[in-house]
Amino acid sequence: MTAHSATPPVTAVTPVVPDMFNASDYLLRSAVQPETAGRVAVTGPAGELTYGDLAELVGHIAAGLEAWGVRAEERVMLLMADGPEAAAAILAAMRLGAVPVPVSTMLTGPELAELLGDSRARVLLVSAEFGAAAEAAVARVPGIRYVAVTGDAAGADGLGGPGGPGGLGGSVSAGGPGGSGTGFAVPAGVRLRAFAELVEEGRRRGGELQDPYITCEDSAALWLYTSGTTGKPKGAMHRHANIRHVVESYARQVLGITSADRCLSVAKLFFAYGIGNSLFFPLAAGAETVLDPQRPTPQSVAERLTEYRPTLFFAVPTFYAALLRSDVPRDAFGSVRLAVSAGEVLPADLCRRFADRFGVEILDGIGSTEALHIFLSNRPGRSRPGTTGTAVDGYELRVVDGEGHDVPRGEPGSLLVKGESIATGYWCRTGVTRQVFQGEWLHTGDTYVVDDDGYYTCLGRTGEMLKAGGIWVAPSEVEARLLEHPAVWQAAVVGLPDADGIDKPVACTVLAEGAEAAPEELIEFCRDGLAAFKRPREVIVVDELPTTASGKLRRHAVRELAAARLGHAPG
Repeated sequence: MTAHSATPPVTAVTPVVPDMFNASDYLLRSAVQPETAGRVAVTGPAGELTYGDLAELVGHIAAGLEAWGVRAEERVMLLMADGPEAAAAILAAMRLGAVPVPVSTMLTGPELAELLGDSRARVLLVSAEFGAAAEAAVARVPGIRYVAVTGDAAGADGLGGPGGPGGLGGSVSAGGPGGSGTGFAVPAGVRLRAFAELVEEGRRRGGELQDPYITCEDSAALWLYTSGTTGKPKGAMHRHANIRHVVESYARQVLGITSADRCLSVAKLFFAYGIGNSLFFPLAAGAETVLDPQRPTPQSVAERLTEYRPTLFFAVPTFYAALLRSDVPRDAFGSVRLAVSAGEVLPADLCRRFADRFGVEILDGIGSTEALHIFLSNRPGRSRPGTTGTAVDGYELRVVDGEGHDVPRGEPGSLLVKGESIATGYWCRTGVTRQVFQGEWLHTGDTYVVDDDGYYTCLGRTGEMLKAGGIWVAPSEVEARLLEHPAVWQAAVVGLPDADGIDKPVACTVLAEGAEAAPEELIEFCRDGLAAFKRPREVIVVDELPTTASGKLRRHAVRELAAARLGHAPG
């Protein structure tokens, strides 16, 4: 008989991960400390949560997503209005080791479908009021397994459609605040749930806040889609460590944020600018954030300022201009100690007029989706209107010529930035990643000049991209939409400054022979087929577009033509 040795006992092995770090854990430190767990973390029209409440909701959503099969590094897309649910869902996905992908709530169904397909997300979280876009998108994209909808989800067919709870396909009500109340249908094979059921499933599984998934500083934490330097949307991939870096650089060193602050941001959570303002910065400091699900207007923001008394206010130049044109009273900003502007160039005159009227200093800065937040900024008490300020500590800047050589101070060149918050690249976009991310340096696509005191002034975009309301707009995308109109033969879109000195999209079109179309009709046509901010503010019908001898569009000449034809800044 052959002797056999005893089988050695199996010992559980904890995986070794270098520099273990999870951004959700970092941001929820106030929730696990008895002296701060009861402090308000999130407030606003959509509801209020203490840090303890927020941590509990994060734990339940994380457990619910895990029950739905969401795995580490898998993408979870959010088409959600700002509020406690959206904030908690972003943190929950990070805590699970998954990757939240908040996207613009202004997207149309086809635009959302493009991002769903590109990201390979299998779970989509939706606010009820965006059900129509989500329904159209899910119908176009295979691979979606779960859709969770906030608001009233008691559909006529029962949750999940035929077969009741647990069924596949069917519809739920997309009512609730701001919703249309119409049914939200999904294809067979897609499980449609109420967001509350996701939370409840996590609660049933004992989803109190558990230790986070074992991520490290370099683990994928967040994707944000941008058109950036090219027209096609690209997912900028950010590490967990990037979130800590923007907090410890801009938030602490420039804003001086503390637990006594309360943040209100016009930019929403799906922007890099907004997610820093409204989530990363306040939570890391143990402060409060005011989340407003509504589309901001001067009147609605004045109401929030009066009711919630924020100390830090964030907006883009277009919105500051709108505030100056409104009847918002001066004392609305009585609680605000600092206002911040980013997203596009803030004209010096607008900055001065705002300070004169409201008594608040605006700190102009520049950031990007690829850098996650602001890396170049003015400072309190040292702001120079018309400039973008100086480099934020933790970042290095260069201004270079076409060959990549540093230019002398006072001469224009392309702005490059280096810092720990720079994205690792674009998802599945090797060619453009190599163009934009070169070694440690990010090519911003902006032309700048720096003076002898180290203050940087923006001279415009290096390429053809433009911004509207602080959001990237690809001229090619708007042109493509215009060309879908049967009356349009050629189209060119450029940026021209409005009465406040802020660039807005303006279109020059050549109509097909014998065709007629009013400018208002073409603007509305763009609004119907694109996110509203991409629409041209003016449409000019011309006989021909200026081109080179080889037929290439001369955009500079188009810009001059548009300015001459308008005879004034576009409104």
